[in-house]
Amino acid sequence: QVQLAESGGGSVQAGGSLRLSCAASGRTWGSYAMGWFRQAPGKEREFVAAISWSGTSTLFGDSAKGRFTIFRDNAKNTVYLQMNSLTPEDTAVYYCASRTFQYSGTVENEYDYWGQGNQVAVSS
Repeated sequence: QVQLAESGGGSVQAGGSLRLSCAASGRTWGSYAMGWFRQAPGKEREFVAAISWSGTSTLFGDSAKGRFTIFRDNAKNTVYLQMNSLTPEDTAVYYCASRTFQYSGTVENEYDYWGQGNQVAVSS
């Protein structure tokens, strides 16, 4: 089993930035891709960003392109989501996920483990 613990969420004004972190623990050996998803109130969970095991390949959802960056530190078993130019539409619970495969994906069922979620609130 892999446990994922998110941190770094909170409240910010529109135009501000936040960095989310996701630390993996447990059976973290082997190559695994990581991803971020989010779910806003009354909406379905949507893909935000993902990164391959090596960190050389990244994917972004339309809402994240040009504003968010994803990167990882494998020595710390941690993946980060840097979010810039935030808008109220970014308000959601953000989930970290990992998959037991080195390449990242954009679909929820491609991921095997999930964090508990971290609230991000952006005010106008």
